[in-house]
Amino acid sequence: MARSKGSQQLSQAEIERFLAAAEALHKSIIGPLLAYHSEHYRALREVHEPLLKAIVTITGKKAEFIQWNGTGPAKPL
Repeated sequence: MARSKGSQQLSQAEIERFLAAAEALHKSIIGPLLAYHSEHYRALREVHEPLLKAIVTITGKKAEFIQWNGTGPAKPL
């Protein structure tokens, strides 16, 4: 049986589902108030960086659910 070639890009609906899941994961990563020197903080940071890079790769722009203040992500007041 021959396999058909997969798509080269996600559809708009798939991108929207990915962004919703990425936002939920982002919130679970930044939610805990951990000491900067803790092992868990470092581990979460190692997960967060590839997530943000994947968002840029897939959408071509930074995540809209993160508000940047010049020093990094910032939560709205």
